[in-house]
Order: sequence, then C-alpha cells, then structure tokens
Amino acid sequence: MIRFRQEAALSIAEAQGRLSHPYPLGISPVNASHGVVPKFHDHGVTDAVNVSVYAPGLNAVDVVYTDAAGQWRRFPLIENTDGVFHGMVPELRFGARYAFWEGSAELPANGQLLLDPYGRAIVRDHSLGGEDDDAAYVNEYVSPAFDWSGDFAPRVPWRNTVIYEAHVKGLTQLHPDVPEHLRGTYAGLASDAMIGHLKKLGVTTVQLLPIHFHTDEPHLQELGMPNYWGYNTLGFFAPHTEYGSADAQAAGQQAVQAELKGMIKLLHAAGIEVVLDVVFNHTAEGGQDQPALCWRGLGDKQYYRHGHDGRYLDTTGCGNTLNFTDPAVIRMALDSLRYWVEEYHVDGFRFDLAVSLARDENHHFSPRHPFLVAALADSVLANTKLIAEPWDVSMGGWQTGHFPRGFADWNDRYRDTVRDFWVADRGHLNAGGHGESVARLAGCLAGSRDLFAGSGRGTLASINFVTAHDGFTLRDLVSFDRKHNEANGEQNRDGHNHNRSYNHGVEGHTGDTVIRAERLKTQSNVMATLLMSLGVPMITAGDEMGKTQFGNNNAYCQDNELNWLDWSWDDDQRAMFDTTRRMIRLRNDFMGSQPYNYPLQEEQSYLLWFNERGEPMPEHEWSDNQTRVVQLLMGSTDGKLDGLVIMNGRLDATTVTLPRLEELADFRPSRREITTYELRFATSKINYPEDPDGVHGSRMHREVEREILRATQGDDAVFVPRKGEKYMTGDKIRVEGNSILIFRG
Repeated sequence: MIRFRQEAALSIAEAQGRLSHPYPLGISPVNASHGVVPKFHDHGVTDAVNVSVYAPGLNAVDVVYTDAAGQWRRFPLIENTDGVFHGMVPELRFGARYAFWEGSAELPANGQLLLDPYGRAIVRDHSLGGEDDDAAYVNEYVSPAFDWSGDFAPRVPWRNTVIYEAHVKGLTQLHPDVPEHLRGTYAGLASDAMIGHLKKLGVTTVQLLPIHFHTDEPHLQELGMPNYWGYNTLGFFAPHTEYGSADAQAAGQQAVQAELKGMIKLLHAAGIEVVLDVVFNHTAEGGQDQPALCWRGLGDKQYYRHGHDGRYLDTTGCGNTLNFTDPAVIRMALDSLRYWVEEYHVDGFRFDLAVSLARDENHHFSPRHPFLVAALADSVLANTKLIAEPWDVSMGGWQTGHFPRGFADWNDRYRDTVRDFWVADRGHLNAGGHGESVARLAGCLAGSRDLFAGSGRGTLASINFVTAHDGFTLRDLVSFDRKHNEANGEQNRDGHNHNRSYNHGVEGHTGDTVIRAERLKTQSNVMATLLMSLGVPMITAGDEMGKTQFGNNNAYCQDNELNWLDWSWDDDQRAMFDTTRRMIRLRNDFMGSQPYNYPLQEEQSYLLWFNERGEPMPEHEWSDNQTRVVQLLMGSTDGKLDGLVIMNGRLDATTVTLPRLEELADFRPSRREITTYELRFATSKINYPEDPDGVHGSRMHREVEREILRATQGDDAVFVPRKGEKYMTGDKIRVEGNSILIFRG
C-alpha cells in the first residue's frame, strides 16, 4: 500500500488559502517577489505552486502528488471561488505526478483519481493501485522550457494556402528515407525526407489529426484495436505521448514536448504552417455510465450537456457533449487554444464537429455563440487560421456556410458535387444513364459564393476538399462501388454507404491496364478540379501518391499498413504525384500573377463561362443535363495573365471553340489584349509532352502546320492540343472525353 501523508497543519492550509488565486487554472508558478514563498518559510516550506481546478460538483478538493522523494502526498485546496478550488501547494515540482480527489474521501481502489483539465502532460502510473495492465492516468507537471529563438510563423495568406491533412504516425511509419528510430514520430515528420516531400509537392499548411492526448474507447479495447485517428481526447493541454520517439519517451514528458516543439520549429523554417485538429465537442469519458476520469468527477452537470430528463444530450455520437453554455467550458477551450499558440507556436485549428461548440442553452446553433465571438476577438488567436467542420449529428447540425466571418468552413457540398460530376456520373453514363449538368460544378469552381454570401464571407471561407481522413481515399473512390470495412470488427455496418464512388468496371484493384488508365484519369480530373477552384484546397495525405485503404472508408481503428502511407510507388502513383505537384505549381503561378487582393475584390475579378461553341453560356444550357462541357476564363483586370479551363464531362471526345477575342473586350484592359492560349496541363493522353526527338515534329514545324491548317480549312480546322503550344482565340480544339485542359492566356 502506498502511504499518503495528509498535510494537516491548519496554519499552512490557512496560509495557502489566503495567498492563492483561482486563475489561471491548473498549476502556475509563484513569483517570490510577491512575498508569497517567504511566508511559507515560517512553516518549513521552501517552495510552492498555485494549484487551481474548476470542480463545482465537489464540496472539497485535495491534490494528490509526488514530492521530490517520489512519495505521494495529499494536500487540501481549501479556498473555493465560484466553484474553483485553489491553494498554494508546497514542494510540487517539475516532474511531479499529480491528480485530484474529493477532499478527505477515501482514495479509489483502482487508483484512478481525477485528472487536471488543464494538465500539461498525462502519463500512466502503476503505483496508485489497480492491475498492471490497467494503470491509472495521472498528470505530470512539466517545464515549458524550449529554445524558440529564430522561429517565425509563416502566416501564409488564405489565398495561397494549400492544406495537407495528415496523421503524425501514418506519414512516416513506412518511409524508407526517415531514420528507423524516428518513423511514426514528431521528429520523423520534421525529418529531411518528409519536409523534402512536402516542399516538392508544394503544400503550405500541414493539418494534423488530433495530437492532444487521447485514449481508446472501451469497445475498441475489447476488440484489441486502437483509436488510430485520435478523436477521443483526454487532455486538451497535453500532447499525445506515443508520437514521441522512443528516446524522447524514455527521457520523459519534457523531452516529448521538446520534440513536438522542434517539429513545429523545423516546419516553420521550411515555410510550412501547422494546424491542429482539435476535438472540443466531446471527451474520452464516453457515456454517462462510464467511469469518471476528469470532468465527470469534477462537475458532471456543468461540464456536460444534459437534457430535461437529466441524461446526456449527445450531439456528437460519441456518448457525451461538452457544455458550451457554461462559461468555464468556454474558458477551458479558449485557454487551450491560446496555450497551443503561445507555447507550441501552432498556426491554426480545425474544430471537429464545430456546431456542437456553438449550440445555445436551447441546443440551437448560433453564429453569435459566445465561444465563436470570444475566439474571433482574442488577440492571441487573431493571426491564426480557424477552420470549422460545420456540422454535428443532432437536429440542425448541418451549418456549412453559416459560421461567422473569421472562420473558414469545410465545404461538404463541394465534396459531393465534385464526386458526383467526375466519379458517380461517370458510372451512370457508362451504364447508359444520365449525369448532371455542369451548373453545380461551376458553382464550386467559383468558390461556392452562394453558400457563403449569407454569412458575409467570400470564396476564401470555403475549404474545398473531395476526400478527408474519414471516407474513401481518392484512389479508392475510383476503385470501389461499396465500402469494405470488415476489418473494423463491426460486420461492415460502420462507415457511410453512399460514397458517390465508381469502380470503373471492376471492384477493387486490377491489373487491367485500360481500367487503371481510366481510374488514373478520373483521379487527375478530381485533383485538377480541386486545385483550380477558387477557395482553399485541402489534400488528404496519400492522395497525391494513390494511397489505398482497400475499400475501407472508416479506418479509424487501423493502426497498420492499411492507414500508413506506402512510399514504394508504381508508375500510376508516380504519375499521380506529378499531376498533383504540377497542378499546385500552376495554381501558384496563376495566383502570383493576380493582385494581392484577388479574388476578394470581386469588382476587379472575373469568371467568364463559355459553352463548347465558344459562346457565353446561355441560361437554358445551365439546366440541361446534357450540358457537360464548359469553359471557364478566370482572371482580374489588373492581373498579368488569365487561366482558361476546359472541362469535358462526356464519355466521348468533342470539339471546343476557344473564346473569341470580341467576347473578352469588356473584361481585359486594352494593354493586355492577349490573342493566344498556351496549353499548360491536360488529364488526357492526347496531351503530348515536349518532343525533343522530333517524333511529332519540331515546335516550329508544328506551328507551321497549324498555320497551314487554318489557311486551308478556315473555321473547319480542328487542332489536337499539345502541351506548351499556343492556340488562337477562336481556334477549335479536340477535347477527349472525361478530361480537363488548362491554358494560360
């Protein structure tokens, strides 16, 4: 049995009560110059810290902690300020382990005390009781010391941002060029090989799946499976220890945190931002019948949302929902955000199931919710990226486009529309059915203006994505008609059934070269659409290299090769990486040629839509589902160049007339009367590369051929496009079915 020493001296308790303060919550050092520590000297105490916890459900609170000798001590926090228990606690030093318990109550037999909601580190401890395989969670008091000298936040403007959603472990666990002992760790993500990949690809912002300390749900523990994604938070201020390298973990929590900070510092040095996926909507304590680990034991009614019947009101599908009508919960979330910005220098946050954070006392979503207002008004968060997943699973849960200015929203309508046009419709057309017209897709290309206008936001509020961590990968989207989640242990019941996918004729992977080529083209169409659309693109890690999860669209519990990125690429995967890299480069070139405020100044920007005949798109063609060819000319009056995109969503090739000069006169300034379009990219095989061997003739020879064709055939001349070659306004171009061409004008 561990023998706890209860501090009973009333004089010490009274002194710590008078001298302590309720805020900040958690453990905070005491400044000796304030005269606090010397007063403890009279009682034989040489050092002390302020300890504070919001525990409105308890009548008294003790802090249980290890002293310098490693012995457990118990000390009462006798001061109570509006539910916050606080006190000056002696000899609680860096490296000490601690937790809370109800004052004077018998300690639990299993040793599981109540964690500090503000604890900076969480560890497992076997010395408090319980079985060896069921060690208790306790906090550790960790020094924040780290050398941040030379670190500068990249602060990438939204219009230049390309987000890369990734998992710390999954990125590098199989990477052959990452030192073996660093694979799957914070240090591995910051390795030369990984940063080199990110830079070569061209992404600007890494959005990490949760790195807050998280645990595995009971049903997964019974199956012997982990919560790989990490959406089950036990500590909003504590990083997940298991992502630290073995050496860092062996050295202790401060070393793990230093490794994480070093990762961020190295990414910043490479010009790459770090955004954290944060899960404030629920906690790892699960349903109401599960054991208390932290918040439930400290103040269940205050920390969690309840219905009129006293049961949990669960808007998350995870067993509980944090109560963002309580000021203390809002404070906790804001303090956590500020902590990660100030102590870890992160550049932004993506809020999981963000609608649950903005429901009022009647459980209705409000864009003026105090949490949203406070986050936007906070000076520490002012220069960070704030991204909402704008839904949850309860009534009124879909709120895409309704968050306030200052937030960007994951745009699920964009996801569904792009999937429909390029993937699902392809299956319908091949089966003899019909697809949709280009109208909805055009709205997505234009930045979903109609969706965000009501909230006073523009195109840069739209986080455009087609895949994410949950759901099919891009490769699986074009390889499977149905999900294959048997490995998750739920008889394939989990995961979405309606994926807007199409397998191109064979379910799963195949050696058929024709099918593989068509799948690669569809993937390229999706990626090109994502990267040419107005808004902020988000790529899921692995999509740029053709990652597969073998049809599993809910791989949240697969900590294995199913989720880890495979860095041994075949030809198709190399081609996909090249397509993605080139499209990011084209996007950057185009944005760099526009004024700094493009596309926010809409009066100076233009999006011109043309049909396949080169005419402005008539109203009736927008609503015709046979209209699956569109041309988009985009640019600005002060821009240096335009971009022309041609999309053919039909199965067969078609002839497209490039927009004529007279159609552009009202938009382009006279000093920029460009009469040619240079082909920069195509997803079809007719896009011949540069031809140094002269198989298709020299460039000069081909230019002569085109002039002869124009002279002899006039308006009947049709050109087969080739990369790098220029075409006149009004030229007719052959565009293959199910393909995209991108020109620079």
